[in-house]
Amino acid sequence: MASQFASYTKKELIKKLKKQKILAIVQTILLLLMVLFAIFSTFEKGISFQTFLPLFFAPMLFVMIFEIKKIKEELQSRK
Repeated sequence: MASQFASYTKKELIKKLKKQKILAIVQTILLLLMVLFAIFSTFEKGISFQTFLPLFFAPMLFVMIFEIKKIKEELQSRK
């Protein structure tokens, strides 16, 4: 089965990989901040929607990390 990145050139893949890495780092930082604020909010006001908000955004980070791995695999296959 062909990879979803098979139609990209090597240069495009490298550019996409850089972009995905930066976005993953930013999303990780934001998710950590959300967790910290959720913990603080839980101690101050008790359990609320804000307590569970990071759980809704965590899967996006995992999908992004999985996509980074797929791009790396595609780049390795082209060497």
